Amino acid sequence: MTDSSTDSASRRLRRVLGVGFGLAVIVGSTLGVGILRTPGMVAGALQTPSTTLIVWLAGGLYTLLGSICLTELGTMAPQAGGYYVYARRAFGDVVGFAVGWTDWLTYCAVLGYASIGMAEFAGMLSPALAGAVRPAAIVILIAFVALQWAGIRVSSRFQEVTTALKFLAFLALVVAALALSGHVRPVTITAPLPPVTLAGVIAAIQAVVISYGGWQSALYFTEEDRDPNRNLPRAMIGGVLAVIVIYTLVNIALLVLLPIEELAVSPLPAAAAAERIVGPAGLEVLTVISIVSLPPLLNAIMMIGTRILYALGRDGLFFARTASVNAGGTPDVAAVVTTIVAVGLIATGTFQRLIAMASFFLAANYCICCLALFALRHREPATPRPFRAWGYPWSAAIVFAGAVAFLAGTLVGDTTNALAAVGLAAVGVVVKQITPGVVLRKT
Repeated sequence: MTDSSTDSASRRLRRVLGVGFGLAVIVGSTLGVGILRTPGMVAGALQTPSTTLIVWLAGGLYTLLGSICLTELGTMAPQAGGYYVYARRAFGDVVGFAVGWTDWLTYCAVLGYASIGMAEFAGMLSPALAGAVRPAAIVILIAFVALQWAGIRVSSRFQEVTTALKFLAFLALVVAALALSGHVRPVTITAPLPPVTLAGVIAAIQAVVISYGGWQSALYFTEEDRDPNRNLPRAMIGGVLAVIVIYTLVNIALLVLLPIEELAVSPLPAAAAAERIVGPAGLEVLTVISIVSLPPLLNAIMMIGTRILYALGRDGLFFARTASVNAGGTPDVAAVVTTIVAVGLIATGTFQRLIAMASFFLAANYCICCLALFALRHREPATPRPFRAWGYPWSAAIVFAGAVAFLAGTLVGDTTNALAAVGLAAVGVVVKQITPGVVLRKT
């Protein structure tokens, strides 16, 4: 009896994580290749250095406000699953499952996208891999599954170490750019920039907000945190502040090295900046930084997707086996299912379509979670809230208004994929309704 009880206890999620992991998973899943590409498009739409920096800072402050609001939900309901947990608690099983299902599919697609990206970057350094991108991507993905299988202590330490290396790599790029800017030969650009348009400004703002995506990552691990009431606010706020600092410094470095006219038309401005610093080897330097940025992203995304599926299985909204946890504290069946789906997306290339729909899923689920904050404040006023959103209800209203605006922009800007995303969410709910087992409650 004692042996059985001990084994059962060992097969649960383990409370071994701390604020260091929370910071690492936020910075590791947010800071990436996007900031090396996006500044050119943003500068092209805004066309002045001051306006460009203001928009990046505004996007960061909006993200910080969102993290402050959702931290209340994370400390109120410290369970694995993130957005799904709050949506289900506020609006019932149907909405909860739709959020969990689409959130999980999004992370599966990101796994495929990031694995392909890492394989492509590796191919740029090793021509032998250039012709086998998809097989290499699948091998990379399976390697991260093996890492998960070793247990939460190993995968969390990997997250912390690789995120530190990534942060230092970006910081080194910024320091080198600022230190050598006075020795770089200036380039004169005579071609005029196109006029500023409202559509361009809106697209730039959306690009900035998307670049901050990943700030919510610590919410998915509160059940494994030793002290979520204390650690989650520190991780959420500290992680977002760290990303704001790096993004601001990267943009300052680019603006110092490159004329706004050149930055505005550069599809990969970080490569142009690196070339100014080290010469023709600049692209190789950027490739190395890109490769360094991807392991903590892949590890974080694999861990998050696995926790969503684990939570759905534990709550009876998916196959119960996905709630299985191995001796190391990893949801093993959920990891296998997530990997199989991601490998299928890589092999077929369908991850590209899911990535196109991901903006809608992210925006819609964010809106639902903002509403969950209002709903739970109203319906459960006496529930303990170790952290309360600063400035509520105005702070939450600003976050919700921004989320709605972003969702509307996604609907208008990419209607086809937005409608496809709605259809996919509906299919998931219908399939669940007709699947034997737990029947979803109506809200």
